[in-house]
Amino acid sequence: MSAQFYLYLALAIYFAVMLFIGWLAFRRTSSHEGYMLAGRGLPPWVAALSAGASDMSGWLIMGLPGAIYASGLIEGWIAIGLLIGSYLNWRLVAPRLRAYSEVSRNSITIPSFFENRTRDRTRLLRTISSVIILVFFTLYASSGMVAGGKYFESTFGGDYWVGMLLVTVVTLAYTLFGGFLGASLTDVVQGLMMVVALIVVPVVAIITIGGWGEATGVGASAGQLSLFGDGTLSTGAVVLVVVSGLAWGLGYFGQPHIIVRFMALRTPQEAASARRIGTSWQFLSLLGAVASGLVGAAYFEKFGGAPADPETVVLLMSQVLLHPLVAGFVLAAVLAAIMSTLSSQLIVCSSALVEDLYRLARKTPPSDRALVLLGRGGVLVVALIAALLAISPNDSVLGLVSFAWAGFGAAFGPIVLLSLYWRRLTNWGALAGMVAGSVTVFVWKALGTGLYELLPGFVVALAAALLVSLATQRPDAEIEREFSETMEIVLPGRDRADRR
Repeated sequence: MSAQFYLYLALAIYFAVMLFIGWLAFRRTSSHEGYMLAGRGLPPWVAALSAGASDMSGWLIMGLPGAIYASGLIEGWIAIGLLIGSYLNWRLVAPRLRAYSEVSRNSITIPSFFENRTRDRTRLLRTISSVIILVFFTLYASSGMVAGGKYFESTFGGDYWVGMLLVTVVTLAYTLFGGFLGASLTDVVQGLMMVVALIVVPVVAIITIGGWGEATGVGASAGQLSLFGDGTLSTGAVVLVVVSGLAWGLGYFGQPHIIVRFMALRTPQEAASARRIGTSWQFLSLLGAVASGLVGAAYFEKFGGAPADPETVVLLMSQVLLHPLVAGFVLAAVLAAIMSTLSSQLIVCSSALVEDLYRLARKTPPSDRALVLLGRGGVLVVALIAALLAISPNDSVLGLVSFAWAGFGAAFGPIVLLSLYWRRLTNWGALAGMVAGSVTVFVWKALGTGLYELLPGFVVALAAALLVSLATQRPDAEIEREFSETMEIVLPGRDRADRR
């Protein structure tokens, strides 16, 4: 049998499993809250692996190894920043957001939580945060489709748009019917596939090269193994790279598709178990991605045949080094990375359209059945728009992801933290911070300073939210009661000491 047969067989098995999980989730989903948040019933291990898989996307297996392959270990600062940020997100945000989102009128989306938490009667905060979600997630979802198209080109020598449509259609199928539960359960399988692939490929490559010493010797000669570059960069340029890489960690606090997993946990107390599982998964995955880039540089320097596109280094190594069936499952793991994030983004966009925009425009509340149908329609609409943007890609996977990551991190990150840790946050303060952060990201990106736009966006948003809240804050008994109730759930007996 030909190698192509085994590749197609592995992909067929993978697609069949994803669709089967989506069907199972469809049978268990009947309510609007179930479609959007799985009834707040995710076990810690599901929430942890789902958050990790939906976080990393095709960037983990394509973008990061490609950056390491092209520039060396200096790009590893992104991985360090992400690992620290993910840990802090689970530690600082997860338990409080799980408790507070339920206490505050059972909020099931991030925009509705912002509105309920600040008692915003103008509806501006919920509306604008929903629009921000739709804008940045459409770009983010488009990056996943671009990754799918590149995958198909590199693996099968096929047309870019055929691969892009294939990824989109299959992901759309299980997300459309399975909802949040379908996305979360498929994420678990996809997360496990990703981490196994990122361990197997570099290990086999190291053995093929002749051992770790041989691999690092080749890498060192190419200037790949220093966290501070190969000596050709100025001190200022190195500082920019390090600070920008670490700044990626700030983005975690504002990613709706990640923090919504916290809201879906069974209890706030289970966030601790989920944190340990999620951080371990992320450490292994990031380590494997960095190793793949470094070992890939050594392998292709020694044996030749380097990829034309650095972001396909893992794909090419798996095809060269592994049995076609095993390579097929590794390549399926690339699809898993892409599709896990894409499905989560589609669900969050759907919730923004239906829960946070459509319901606000309706004078009479729609039925639960109508909301589920509308949620599926929202998934379809966003997928179609993102697919249109992805047909003619004009940026790398890493470039598309980094901009959307910065947008969410700056717009929502400071507001999430202040919502959970500062009683005096107001709706006007949250709105000012959100708008200031988003605008700063766009402006800073256009300036091209070399500093990752997330950092200035985050700082400006935080300052705006603090200053405007101090100027507009008025005593509100309901906000005080809910804040105290949340603290009593998360930190029993310590609320009095927590008061400012």
